[in-house]
Amino acid sequence: MAVLASGFVACRAYQAFAAEKATFDPPPALARTDFPAWPYPRGIPDDEKEEGKLFHVPGSKQAFTFTQINGQRATIDWFPERHPTPPPPVISGRAGAYNACGQCHLIDGGGKPDTSDLRGLPVDYMLQQLADMRDDHRHASINGAPLAKMIEIAKALPLDDARQASEYFHSIKPVKRLRLIEGDVVPVTRPAAHAIQKVDPSGATEPIGTRIIEVPQDFERTSLRDPSSGFIAYVPAGSIKKGKALATSGGGGRTLPCASCHGDGMRGSGAEFPGIAGRSPTAMARQLYDFKSGTRDGKNAVAMKPVVARLSDADIVNLAAYLASLDP
Repeated sequence: MAVLASGFVACRAYQAFAAEKATFDPPPALARTDFPAWPYPRGIPDDEKEEGKLFHVPGSKQAFTFTQINGQRATIDWFPERHPTPPPPVISGRAGAYNACGQCHLIDGGGKPDTSDLRGLPVDYMLQQLADMRDDHRHASINGAPLAKMIEIAKALPLDDARQASEYFHSIKPVKRLRLIEGDVVPVTRPAAHAIQKVDPSGATEPIGTRIIEVPQDFERTSLRDPSSGFIAYVPAGSIKKGKALATSGGGGRTLPCASCHGDGMRGSGAEFPGIAGRSPTAMARQLYDFKSGTRDGKNAVAMKPVVARLSDADIVNLAAYLASLDP
């Protein structure tokens, strides 16, 4: 299972995404077009906030306005003391080319279910993903996916900027900020700003089915781009155990053992096989679907073709749940 790095996504793409404006048409010869919705979280435009009001998050001495948090090319940094100094591509972006990487992947690279966790990924791996996008070897499987905008950015992103950002994210050790809950029912959720999924305030529930539902542990803090606030992933009862059987033994020939490429504990092996343990199950499943659809067809994708070829929707849910349960 190759990791879910989808690059340095420009956050304003989500406004177009939320408005249902297609930014990329998938190739016409897809083997499948009825992709489940849950691996591709959708959002709605930001709520209007009173400008001038200062927002705060627990444990931070910083304060930012709504515009600083959401409306500029640059991003914010609630906890500058907790990570290395971000290079310009991560915190400032470049006018006319791309917004700061930290806007959508957060200042420490931890990302959200709709983007990717870049912390600790090999530098050469991240640069290769950008090259694959630039050279039209990675595309989205559905209209309006954030990856579509990323392709445009990858084509315009200077190599030096890409390397600076990659080296920065590589230097940050991944820390698990995800809690898994197994069960048969989940809270009803609604799309919110930044493609965050918000639990319905009514408290209503529904069957989980063949899905994973990932929501913020603290909605307000996540909406303020607080990288220290994690997520809860609701997964089907028994999915972690089933996913472990698939990941470790191949499920009787249905797939290949993940550790054979991704190493001990699924923590990565060299630049071609990054760590896949403890990362967002939503983002992980999205990559498995993109590999299976053929839209993710970069340099290292050939290794994933036999892995995903025979996976069912339930298999993808189970694998994503198990991998998310591991420590990164």
